Amino acid sequence: MSLGEPTSDSAPFFSDDSEAEGAEEQGGSGGQRSQEESPSGVSRVRALLTVLILCYINLLNYMDRFTVAGVLPDIEHYFRIDDEKSGLLQTVFICSYMFLAPFFGYLGDRYNRKFIMSVGIAFWSIVTLASSYTPKEHFWALLLTRGLVGVGEASYSTIAPTIIADLYVKGKRTNMLSIFYFAIPVGSGLGYIVGSQVSNIAQDWHWALRVTPGLGLIAVLLLLFVVQEPKRGAIEARPEHHLHQTSWLTDLQALSKNHSFVLSTFGFTAVAFVTGSLALWAPTFLFRAAVFTGEKAPCVEGHCASSDSLIFGVITCITGVLGVASGVQVSRQLRKKTPRADPLVCAAGLLLSAPFLYLAIVFAQASTIATYVFIFFGETFLSMNWAIVADILLYVVVPTRRSTAEALQIVISHLLGDAGSPYLIGVVSDSLRKTDSFLWQFRSLQLSLLLCSFVAVVGGAFFLTTALFIEKDRHRAENFIPSDDEPIVVPKSGRSTRVPVSSVLI
Repeated sequence: MSLGEPTSDSAPFFSDDSEAEGAEEQGGSGGQRSQEESPSGVSRVRALLTVLILCYINLLNYMDRFTVAGVLPDIEHYFRIDDEKSGLLQTVFICSYMFLAPFFGYLGDRYNRKFIMSVGIAFWSIVTLASSYTPKEHFWALLLTRGLVGVGEASYSTIAPTIIADLYVKGKRTNMLSIFYFAIPVGSGLGYIVGSQVSNIAQDWHWALRVTPGLGLIAVLLLLFVVQEPKRGAIEARPEHHLHQTSWLTDLQALSKNHSFVLSTFGFTAVAFVTGSLALWAPTFLFRAAVFTGEKAPCVEGHCASSDSLIFGVITCITGVLGVASGVQVSRQLRKKTPRADPLVCAAGLLLSAPFLYLAIVFAQASTIATYVFIFFGETFLSMNWAIVADILLYVVVPTRRSTAEALQIVISHLLGDAGSPYLIGVVSDSLRKTDSFLWQFRSLQLSLLLCSFVAVVGGAFFLTTALFIEKDRHRAENFIPSDDEPIVVPKSGRSTRVPVSSVLI
């Protein structure tokens, strides 16, 4: 395939199991395709290996992202920083990640995706390892390296879902993308677990940041020698002239007029805001609650108790798997009754998570067990959105704009969501703190985290509004016919030749 070959992929991501895998079973004009080779040009075994490798990298992606949160009390104690500066650790990472996402989305729609991801992940691994050697006097160096980590992650997150979309359609795509998005909560939970436990064993938080770089380099080798770039759009057997590339500005204009895409992106922004806040601050909040109630001692000799990060990590893994799986299954069943099932399930997940998160924050000083129970239910409902939002994007956006749409959604959801939410929570916490006592270290962070419940309700409202437009936008994307200088067939010497409209309509 050529480097500039455009993308095509318009079948829904989550579809009923009863739907036929028609595109995969269609043969050529003269006979049947090989059973081992799909229209994507990738064998079934290689396609499955590709998905598993992408899941492995996605797991590393989120594992690295939340390792810092697992050792945040140690970092605060080591650098002697307040909540505002602690929040910057996540903010600088997300900012570089979201600003570079459109660039990699543009490249992903036009060039070899495997090589783009390989370079990005290699860079991310090297920078992550470098961040573990930051001296105590140079907190700015840790901020810089965490920001550079976003470069590598942006190269992967915008491209990987489109590769899976070019390998499978309909029901099979549902299963593969579900597996892919399971890696998000599992990787996040492992970040807390590995970060806290490695730090505990080594008695040094720096070692927590030295686990993922080696695993990242293994991922690069797997990408280069195992993963095969699929043919863009071939899996859906769409005619060649439907693979019509438009300019980037045209893509942005079209996406801005896609109501379902815009509204679901704002709904997902609320998800990002809440998850970003909880991801960084929840273990620290639970630790401060335990110190305030006398259950644990404060940080001593540069090392803080890590059991809260461990428990929160385990909860994140379990609730993530349960949330993603239940969201997919509820959506499948509800779709039999209404085509608006996906945004309705997303709305229900956010609206149900809000009261549980509120109760978890309020009960923190009264009952540790009750707090963990409420966190469990709140995170489960919140995780119902992950795979379904990706589904909505893929079936309401035309094939040649999907990487750009992925990148744009990343920019908006992070810019207004988890890019600023950890820093905002830290600023509010510092502003509310009256003294530096254990009481006000806990109370100020508790009051600032209550903002998450309010944002969850707002996000639920956006998804409810998305349900009003989802049918129309999906129908438009699935029946999209390009009209901008589309090639037409003109007879020439007994053969069909494709030429641009502009060359014959003179």
